[in-house]
Amino acid sequence: MARVYNFSAGPAVLPLEALQEAQADLVDYKGSGMSVMEMSHRGKEYDAIHNEAMSNLKELLGLGDDYEVLFVQGGASMQFAFIPLNFLGAGQTADYINSGSWGAAAIKQAQLVGNVNIVANTQKDIPTRMPNLSEINWTPGAAYSHITTNETIAGTQLKEIPETGSPLIGDMSSDILSRPRDYSKFAMFYAGAQKNLGPSGLAMVAIRKDFAEKGNVTIPTMFRYQTYVEKQSLYNTPPCFGIYMLCLTTRWMKNKGMENLFKLNREKAAKIYEVIDNSDFYRGTALKECRSDMNITFRLPTEELETLFVKQAGENGMKQLKGHRSVGGIRASIYNAFPMAGVDTLVDFMKDFEKRNG
Repeated sequence: MARVYNFSAGPAVLPLEALQEAQADLVDYKGSGMSVMEMSHRGKEYDAIHNEAMSNLKELLGLGDDYEVLFVQGGASMQFAFIPLNFLGAGQTADYINSGSWGAAAIKQAQLVGNVNIVANTQKDIPTRMPNLSEINWTPGAAYSHITTNETIAGTQLKEIPETGSPLIGDMSSDILSRPRDYSKFAMFYAGAQKNLGPSGLAMVAIRKDFAEKGNVTIPTMFRYQTYVEKQSLYNTPPCFGIYMLCLTTRWMKNKGMENLFKLNREKAAKIYEVIDNSDFYRGTALKECRSDMNITFRLPTEELETLFVKQAGENGMKQLKGHRSVGGIRASIYNAFPMAGVDTLVDFMKDFEKRNG
């Protein structure tokens, strides 16, 4: 077996241990005679997986009994619509920060439902950045405030969680559980699983129970967060195999220890940024104080060199380094499960490529 170093922004690298355990149990899960993809979501075998996945997440996130962890199909983009449908009523205003492509996508969906106040807008700023907390103009009495903690495409990260005065909702798809955060500041936060938690097609939602109870009761049942709370995400058949992989991934996180993961994430990012900062050949695209630890974005002197960089990196076992199609350049996504050896390989390649082409 030849595994490459997968720098994809998502679906992204998963812990090798989790993949190997799933492989070993794929046909016959723990002597049940069934695959997890075949067994009933009401059966005892799957029930244990489901409950462990929720329990692991609450432990890792430091959440108390006032929160519920939900598993929702459709990924994070589905939440862009679910949130205003549940919490943005007639005559109300929701605050949104437009910090980049994903913040803008969330705003677009909310505007279909109700009134949106864009309290800060850095989407078109170059170098890319997150807004300073002092420049955000929150609306008194807003129904909720929405932030994106890490812009995957721009390579920017919100280092500090703001105080809003209204219920705070966070899209944490690309940096959840990657650095220390006080998750109790949020009324709700969510993440597409395919970056730090598991495979695509699944969103993890953590929501305070009293906030979920305020959701709109006139929308269809499957769109209501309260439905997922009351039924523990088992109102209908959930994405069982995705939740199983999330369970294995969170188990891996617990075994590694979160402080160790946080430290490794800082070290991995620092190694790549050090090459960029000590070079006239590579140019980071984000302001230093806003640079993401998860998605490192940079440019080379010409697009032709960027194409060559991606090609030669691929030939040397480093895949998915091409930047998002909307912005170009290079993007190295190094989520929790991405190994330090892969970062070291990239760093060595970057130095060699500069020597040969600088």
